Amino acid sequence: MIGYTGIQRTTSASGSSVTTSPASILNTRTLTSQRGSSSSVFPSRTLDDVRNQVAQEMAVRAITKGETVDGTKIGVYLSVGNENDAEEDFLRRIATSIVERLRLIDSYLFVLASSTNSVKPTPSSLIAVGSSEELLQRCMLLVSSKFIGRVESTSRDGASVWSALIQDLGSSSYDDKALWDVVRKAARQSIDPLSPPPGSRSINQLLMDARAKFQRITATEAWRELEDNQFSAPTFLVDIRPKEQRDKYGGIRGSLIIERNVLEWRLDPRSDSRLAIADRYDLRVIVFCQEGYTSSLAAYALQQLGLLNATDIIGGYEAWRVAGLPVDNRVDIPEPRSLASLAGSVV
Repeated sequence: MIGYTGIQRTTSASGSSVTTSPASILNTRTLTSQRGSSSSVFPSRTLDDVRNQVAQEMAVRAITKGETVDGTKIGVYLSVGNENDAEEDFLRRIATSIVERLRLIDSYLFVLASSTNSVKPTPSSLIAVGSSEELLQRCMLLVSSKFIGRVESTSRDGASVWSALIQDLGSSSYDDKALWDVVRKAARQSIDPLSPPPGSRSINQLLMDARAKFQRITATEAWRELEDNQFSAPTFLVDIRPKEQRDKYGGIRGSLIIERNVLEWRLDPRSDSRLAIADRYDLRVIVFCQEGYTSSLAAYALQQLGLLNATDIIGGYEAWRVAGLPVDNRVDIPEPRSLASLAGSVV
């Protein structure tokens, strides 16, 4: 019976040590079956049988060398060989063996990867196997972050396996350490996942606190203010929705289109990127989003800049539309340039 254990090291003509994966060894060796006397005949073993045996041995080695972090068994297996379909198949055999051996373990996460010694850039296989969807998702996000710009493709293979192709995996000592960092951080649990950190507030609390700082108005009240000639300060209706929402639901002609991510810079009188009309602090800025949630936080941000007349529309654009006020939802008519555009700040 023939068996291969571990990773074989050979010496090249130059005297350097070369590490070869078990899958590469199996691809280059020919298996033979020896027959004894007529009373003792050993059944022949196929290449597939030997691959399974070696995969099981590698799985045992990965589990044995693994660690336990917050009750989760973790480990990393990184082989060096020729990147091909056989190498990826071998990693999947190891993954299958790990799942079988840890089926009684509540929580585990292992990353199996192959690297190449090719001179030209070559993508290598990475397979993550875990006991839960949450662990795999953490692992996936951390791998994408650690190897940013190098992940070529990802896929889910069932409930417990995630795979990826990563460029030049194993080309530096960083990669092995990075993979260990991934599984350790993915397995780590917070001290109390149900207890928020001291001083933190939920989004609902933030929203309530923001709305307590100013008087919100209805869509009809906003319309009347825009038509009122008695108000001493300039009044502007500001649409902070992203382009996708404006294209889908329509807009309000004449409103300033200033998306949320640049709102403060465009309306702060002290900002170098302000609009021409943002030259005074008594501006009446009426902000609206789609439903009136984001706009409340935006209006509060403007209040903190000193624009104390800033407010938002209760119910947002949807309330404006339901109230029967003028809207433009004709996608075939190009949108005219708003005052923001004319001021030289297209957002």
